[in-house]
This record gives sequence, structure tokens and C-alpha cells, in this order.
Amino acid sequence: MATVNFYLENKPDKRGYCPVELHIHCNGIKFKKAPKVKVKVIDFDKDSQQVRNTAEDYIEINHYLNYLRERVEELLNRSYKKNYSIKEIKDILDDYINAYKEDHSVNIVREQVSLYGKPFTFVDLFAGAGGFSEGFIQAEHNNKFFDFLVANDINENSELTHVVRYNHQLGLDADFLCQDITEPDFLDNLLSKTKGKKVDVVCGGPPCQSFSLAGKRRKFDKKDDLFSHYLDVIKVLQPKYFVMENVKGILTKEKGKIKELILKEINSIVDIKEIPKLKSFIKSLKKTNLKDSFLLDCLVNRIEIEQFTDLKAEEYKELYIKTIDSRFRKLTPDIADYKTSKTDERISTIRHGFNLLVRSKEWEKLKRDIIREKDFCNIDNDYFVDSFTQFLTDIDSNEVINKIEEAFNRLNVAADFKKSCDDIIQALKIYVLNIDDCVTLIRDFCNEKQSIELDNIINEIRLYRIEAPFVANSSNYGVPQNRERVLFIGCRKDQKFISEIPATVTEEEKVSVFEALYDLDFIGNNQEAHHYQLVDLSKQYNGTAKKMKGLLKNRSIEGKPLKTKGNTFANWSKKGRLNDRFKKATKPFYVKSIEALNNGEKVFDVLHNHKTSNQGEDVIKRLDIILKEGNYKNAKNELDKCGLSSKKRNYNVLNPEKQSPTVMTIPDDYIHYNSPRALTVREMARLQSFDDSFVFQGKRSTGGNNRKTELPQYTLVGNAVPPLLARAVAIEILKKIK
Repeated sequence: MATVNFYLENKPDKRGYCPVELHIHCNGIKFKKAPKVKVKVIDFDKDSQQVRNTAEDYIEINHYLNYLRERVEELLNRSYKKNYSIKEIKDILDDYINAYKEDHSVNIVREQVSLYGKPFTFVDLFAGAGGFSEGFIQAEHNNKFFDFLVANDINENSELTHVVRYNHQLGLDADFLCQDITEPDFLDNLLSKTKGKKVDVVCGGPPCQSFSLAGKRRKFDKKDDLFSHYLDVIKVLQPKYFVMENVKGILTKEKGKIKELILKEINSIVDIKEIPKLKSFIKSLKKTNLKDSFLLDCLVNRIEIEQFTDLKAEEYKELYIKTIDSRFRKLTPDIADYKTSKTDERISTIRHGFNLLVRSKEWEKLKRDIIREKDFCNIDNDYFVDSFTQFLTDIDSNEVINKIEEAFNRLNVAADFKKSCDDIIQALKIYVLNIDDCVTLIRDFCNEKQSIELDNIINEIRLYRIEAPFVANSSNYGVPQNRERVLFIGCRKDQKFISEIPATVTEEEKVSVFEALYDLDFIGNNQEAHHYQLVDLSKQYNGTAKKMKGLLKNRSIEGKPLKTKGNTFANWSKKGRLNDRFKKATKPFYVKSIEALNNGEKVFDVLHNHKTSNQGEDVIKRLDIILKEGNYKNAKNELDKCGLSSKKRNYNVLNPEKQSPTVMTIPDDYIHYNSPRALTVREMARLQSFDDSFVFQGKRSTGGNNRKTELPQYTLVGNAVPPLLARAVAIEILKKIK
């Protein structure tokens, strides 16, 4: 057994500080190492070998010393490798110690290596771990590159991972906004964090649960309607390009209606400068549509709202409803006698409906609060959910308008006043239409010549061009994973059009699972590695070693096989894919929380996030049977015979010669191709194409209801956009952007 102790050198300096020494004793061999930290003699407790709380940085220093002690004891007492030379131990300790010293000899924000050319700015919404961010900062083309302004997510572990990676490690001054995009002051806070800079690109993927058809009854969870808030950001920032990523299933959701809704909403983002042209055109239609003057005025007022954001827009919305309310008040004596107008529930429904619509902003805030509380209390699949859903549906503007229409229909209005009532109903429906649907309605008032004129105006007023979403398979971009995602790429009308992202590798050139993971295959069940170990393929694979070595190829960063130069995918992961701008980046480190970061409790390992689960004997046997059978389906009979059947719906056995299936958030869904075990966070990150220097912070995993509030490492990895896919998108934008 090895023992580890800390002592102070005998000679303090003039200020009373003494270097700390690390003394190691193992099997009669003694040697020492300098951790490169000094403390005052009076602040060091010899008995506990800890720094007293009288020292300013006692938490950080004690954490560092305990960390070194733990690593040495692990190497000498609990390592999967049984023999180390003194030089090997010193070299490993040097990596930890030098990283600590480097972290304390630089400023947090450092000057990047200059690149001649133009930086373009980007913002990453729903950022999660930062897959889009990572890909965008890797990208460069003809000395054009991206300047990272702000990332946003609601989870503190996303923020922690971002701050450690981009602020501390890479020295960027990119900010992070940890706030729900649906909050009323979100846009103001986002704008303040851009520090007055124009945003060239916005990227992000609103969760697929947020897509729903207007007026359709929904589950009403906290992810509801995030898409519309994403587009609100686009409307305000008006970037040159925006990229919205989602699951492939979005294309067929609601029989394709959701895809059409998304395209309609994108087409409804208007160039504010061109709105006066459309307003003038609508007003000109009154000459040939005299009886529909009121509806045409309503269309003008609805279009006008698009010119404004926040408070000004709310004022115009309120004015819109009050104008219609005023028209109804004048009409009331013609459709109901005095007594009826004061007591009839139909008239009351109409009047009170206007009140609800005028205060739609307040109702939206109430809806957000109720949804948040509903989610916090886990209201779902119980006796409460229907009443919550009904109430949230009833306060929606579309449903309020439906009830107003129903009240009008039950009034049995005389024929002379029927059109006036119908116009009020139509005016209310115009209020909730997007611009694309407004254009469809405007066309109903046009003759053939006017329709042509309208088409020309629409081409000018639409701020973004998009024809159809693009389906991207990550494996086409050097990612060792068949992960299909849908990309909606909005191109501002003054920019070159992008309809697809060209693949960087052919079908035959795709990166295999083995290429991604082979060099990490040196740990077993319930083990954690903090530095790399040499993997001897000849010993590990015996007769198939030649075949397995043949899977390894030298490649470019994008995954293209190269005959000379290049690196294997694994070596790119270790070396890193960042460009020369980040030569001054410091060593990666791990912290468990924001508090730990503030206290300086950093872990400077060479290899991070490489820990296997502690799986029981029965689980290992089950995984071994599935691994030998090749897949879960073929193994079920054998599992039943051995009493090892599982309620899990599926296990994915990785094929070393092919690409992995889509990486999700639960590691137990995957079985390593060479061992009966689940994947580590680092292995899943490799399959996503994250560099090894990208450290996932906070908890490794979580379960139960904690999944609603926490975003552990496995979830950060599984939900991320693969950086190499994001890199390909970013490079295509750099090629086209003006």
C-alpha cells in the first residue's frame, strides 16, 4: 500500500510563505514532488496536512492537495494498471500540477491569436452543452470566422459547462443568459448581453414538444410554444441567417401540418421597412371593395403591429381589439333590445370576450405561471390534468374568439345586420393570423392584376427565404453516428440562399464506432480513468487485430480520409479541432458546481468524463448475452432461459465497423462493442464528435423527477447537436455570408 503526505519545506521566504512538498512511499520506495503551491507556515496544520481557514484561498488549496492525494492513491492502490515506474507517476502528476499552475498564471479572458479577415457574430439559443457553439467557433473559411456573443439555456449546468469551456478555458468573453425564453424581459436581457453588436447568425433547436397547431388542445407543459418565442428573437435581431434544428419526426408530425406551420411562421417574418408598401396596397383595395372597407382596415392595423415589439406592439394590439369593441357597441342597439343587451349571456359573452382579448398579455403571463406550477407539481396522467388543460385552453385567444363567434351565432341576428356581425368575427380572426395567412386573406379581395402586384410586394416584404427544411445525417459530416436531424435554414433576403449543407464524406468514407472509441477501451466495470492508457490492439483482438487496425484511417478534421498527414478520428479528439485562434487555451478542468468553481475546486485531469457505471453481476451477464447474440431481439430467448430478461424496451449493441445509432440521454441503452458494459460520458461524447478537451460539468447522471430540473452530463451529451455537423453548417454560412 502507498502512503501520501504533505509537508512544508524548511525555508520560508521573506513573506513567511513555504512551498508544499508531496511525499510518496510505496513498497520501500520514497520520492517527492512539488505541487507548486505556497502557504504561510502559520496557516499550515501539520497534523491534518491541511491549510487552516485563516488563509485566503484555503478551500481551493485544500481541494487541490486532496485531489493530488486521491490521484496518487488511486494510481498506486486502486489502478486497473498494476505496474508504474517512478517516471510514469511523476509524468502523470506533472500533467495535473502544470495544469493547476497554468490556470493560476493567466487572466480568465485572454487575447486570442489574431486572424486577418472578418469576424461574424452568432448567438446560440437552447444551447445545452454547446454543440452548435463548438461547431461555430471551430469553423473558418478564407480568414472569415465566428465571434461568439451569447448562449442561452434555462439550466444551470448548461451555464456551468459554457462558462468553464468558453470563458475560463478558451478565454472568450461570450456571455450566458440563464433564463426561460418565454419570460417577458428575455429579449431585453438578451439584447443587453449582445452589448450593442449586430447579430449575424442565430442558431438553436426549440424542443419538439413546443410545436403545436394553433387552437389545438395541448398538454400544456413548460416547453409549450417555445418555437414562437424563438421566432420572436429572430424578428427582433433580424440576423443574416438563422438555423433551427429538430428531430426528423417534426416533418410528419400532425400529418405534415406542423412543418407547413413552421414554414408559414418563418415566411411571416417581415422586413419592417417594406410594411408601408403593403399597407398602401391594402388601402388601395378599398376602391374596388367598398363593402369590405372595415375588414381591409383591420388587415392594415394587423400588419401595422408587425412594425413593433414588446410594449409598443401590446399597445397596438389593445387598440386593435378596442376598435372592434367600439364597433360592436354601436351595433348592439340594432341586434338586441335594451334589457337583452344588459342581461343576456350571449351579449355578455361577447363583451367579456373583448375584455379577455384586451388583457391577453396578462393572461399569457398567468398561463406561463400555471404551466410552471403544473409542471413543478407533476400534474399529468391524473384526475387533475383535464381541468388544468381545459382552463388553459379556454384562456387562449383562439378559444376566446371561438366563444364570441358561438355567442353571435346564437343571437339570431336580422339579415340586415348579419354582415356587420360576420365582419366583427372575421376581424377578430384576423387578429390571431400570422402574416402569411393575412396575405392569403388579402388575395381574396384582389383581381388578377392586383394579385400579381401583391406577389411582387410579398417578395419584397418577406425578410427570409426558405423553401423546405433539410434533413441532415450527422454521419455525412464525419460524425460516427447515424443521427438524422432536420435543419430549417432561414436566409435573409440580402444574403445568398442556402438550401442544403454539402456532405464532407461519402458513404464509404464514414467514420466507424471503432475509430471513435478504440483508444478508450482500457477500463472495466465501475472504474474511472483520469489519463490515457496505451491500448495494444494485437493483444486485445488476437487473430482479428489486423482487421481492426484496418478500420483506422488518417483523416482531415471533417472526416475525409487522407493518404498522407491527417489524424485518426481518436487523435483528432485528443488533439482538438479548434483552429489557431485558440493556441492560448488553457488545460481543461472539471468542477461539480458553480459554487465549486467560485471556490477554485477544480479537477485538472488529462482525461475527463471517462467513468463506467457500477453494474451488478446479473446486469453484466445480461449485457454479455446480448453482446454475444449481436442484438437484443436475438438474445431474448437465452435471457429468459437464464432468468435475466429485462423490461427495457431496447439495448443497442454497437457495431465497431459501422456508425452508432442516435445517441440519446440514457447510457444503459447502449452496449459497448467489446465489453458487456454501458458507455461512459466521454465515449458518448466521442460518438457526438466533441473534443476530449470539452469537459461536461456537474453531475454525471440523475434519475426520477430530478430529470425535470437537472441536466447531468449524459443528458448534456445526448441532447447536443454534433459539433462536426454544426461546423459544416457554419462553414457553409461563411462561404455565403455577405
